[in-house]
Amino acid sequence: MTDSIMENSLTQYIELYHAQRQAIEAASPAVLNALREKALNVLEATRLPRKGQEDYEATDMNAIFAPDYGVNVNRFDLARNFTPTFSCDLPNLGTTPVYMLGDTIVVPGKELADGVVVTSFAQAAKTCPELLERHYGTEARLDNAATALNTLLAQDGLLVYVPRGVKARPLQLINIFNANAPLMAVRRILLIAEEHAQVQMLVCDHTQNETQRYLSNQVVEIIAREGASVDYYDMEESTPLTSRVSALYVKQEGGSNVLVDGITLDCGTTRNDYHFDVAGERAESHLLGMAIASGTQHIDNHTFIDHSAPRCTSREMFKYILGNKAVGAFAGKILVRPGCPGTDAYQGNRNLVTSASAKMYTKPQLEIYTDDVQCSHGSTIGQLDEDALFYMRSRGVSEETARTLLMQAFMADVIDGVRIDTLKERLYHLVERRLAGDDATCDNCPIRK
Repeated sequence: MTDSIMENSLTQYIELYHAQRQAIEAASPAVLNALREKALNVLEATRLPRKGQEDYEATDMNAIFAPDYGVNVNRFDLARNFTPTFSCDLPNLGTTPVYMLGDTIVVPGKELADGVVVTSFAQAAKTCPELLERHYGTEARLDNAATALNTLLAQDGLLVYVPRGVKARPLQLINIFNANAPLMAVRRILLIAEEHAQVQMLVCDHTQNETQRYLSNQVVEIIAREGASVDYYDMEESTPLTSRVSALYVKQEGGSNVLVDGITLDCGTTRNDYHFDVAGERAESHLLGMAIASGTQHIDNHTFIDHSAPRCTSREMFKYILGNKAVGAFAGKILVRPGCPGTDAYQGNRNLVTSASAKMYTKPQLEIYTDDVQCSHGSTIGQLDEDALFYMRSRGVSEETARTLLMQAFMADVIDGVRIDTLKERLYHLVERRLAGDDATCDNCPIRK
């Protein structure tokens, strides 16, 4: 690895783009190519933060991108050998499954009812180009260097579109790494819910080949029109050699209701950025997060909820359980702009540190420029209640079981915020397995077996 890449890991990707620009653009819809020059200008003028350069102990973003990952520029069909072997469906929910193998989209051939569109960007550019042209890149912020890099290199993505007044069947996207060499997947998702539409989407990250290093660079844009209801559940069950950098952007119009839930059960190094633009009166935002880390895992969540309309509500809660030498970080900000009376916002971060070697860094913030609001935040870092442990052990419960039960109870309110009952039940099961030291893998899932 050259000194210039160690100093600025973006350099190798900028060089890749210059060398492979023709191939990248030839395999991409025109709407993706239209934003590349702007993204390139941003990247050439910036650097990813290194350890200690942000205003709190966060992820070394430069180090995440520094390894020499391959990028599937020539769009080799990774799906060909794998699709028949994968079955990852949530029982009793009846989801419509979609697969992303690396960053190649595999969509079921069947048509969906009521005008719902679930397709790749490549196909959308042929069948409904106006949707991409109107919405792609409108919410993603290029001042985020990882988002700019995604915009520079993305060649395809997943489009989900729910027409006005339609309640869509639940969707499930299964992201899979299974390459025989180090690989960076440049993943892109665009979800649009028109006026009074309803959609629930579950995204699962899996790594099948645990011996290789992988990096997921993901950007998600969610647009909720007036009165729309959107649930987006993002569950990571990867491996110690898998890194993930994800940026999710939400735009809410009046009366919309959006729930985003980020669930990290297994990972290597993870950095999630969440950005809510609460731009319509009486919109309601729910942002939940749950992380369980052990070994040397690193989980970092940044959140920003921007209230720019009056009489809106936001509820935010992130919980971590950290053991061994794991590191957790949380930085959250709620901004209430001028002219937004009636805003009701809460931000919470609660953390359990079960080892003397584990570390948690937390930085909650409120920034308020309007009177007549109800806004608060809270953050705690602690250990298991010794009195509760003693009480349970005195009634014949083993110490290990008592600790697991208390940690499960700690996560209960975050899991209870899930608005799909079958998923809520599955999460209780997965959390129990994870806290007991087993793989947090669904019993019927062959991907991690």
